[in-house]
Amino acid sequence: MPTATLARPGDPWGTLARVVDAPDRTADADPTGALLVAVAAGDDDAFARLYDVLERPVLGTCLGVLRDPDHAAEVAQEVWVEAWRTADRFDPARGSARTWVVTLAHRRAVDRVRSVQAQRDRDQRVLDESAERPFDVVADEVEHLLEQVRVRDCLGTLTETQHSAVVLAYYGGRTYREVAEQLGAALPTVKSRIRDGLIRLRDCLGVTA
Repeated sequence: MPTATLARPGDPWGTLARVVDAPDRTADADPTGALLVAVAAGDDDAFARLYDVLERPVLGTCLGVLRDPDHAAEVAQEVWVEAWRTADRFDPARGSARTWVVTLAHRRAVDRVRSVQAQRDRDQRVLDESAERPFDVVADEVEHLLEQVRVRDCLGTLTETQHSAVVLAYYGGRTYREVAEQLGAALPTVKSRIRDGLIRLRDCLGVTA
């Protein structure tokens, strides 16, 4: 019976049909390998079966690296897209399909960790390079009125979290970072509270831009 040709044009390994015929590389040795070879030939059903078999190992690998279920699920989907697009790069002679796909998952997850860390580093550099008290024009307008009686009245219109942050920043003379540390809150959260509180104070005091 003639061998079915599964190779794609430009396949770097030669005719994949030989891989399917070889007894030590077929479903008997690695069922997932046969599925991945079929995926390389564009077999949607084979891809669905491969997904069913390796869904948990892939997600588990992503979760083990990222420690965040949402990020892990997102990266796992990227892994499956990559597996579909690059299935023809799988070499059964070098290892099992499970190892190949799980390796893709680990690499993708590590890349995501590096990307997230790089963004955090960039954000931190921006914060570190900014002025010690990097308040915007709204803060500048309100600052001249802080000692007036009306300010105390207007402070009463703020939420409890806004009030605490604004009082620490202006009456306490603390920076964003110091306020965040004292309140035990994230720096972006504190920055948002102060800005929102200052905008409300501006409106209450009748300060116009």
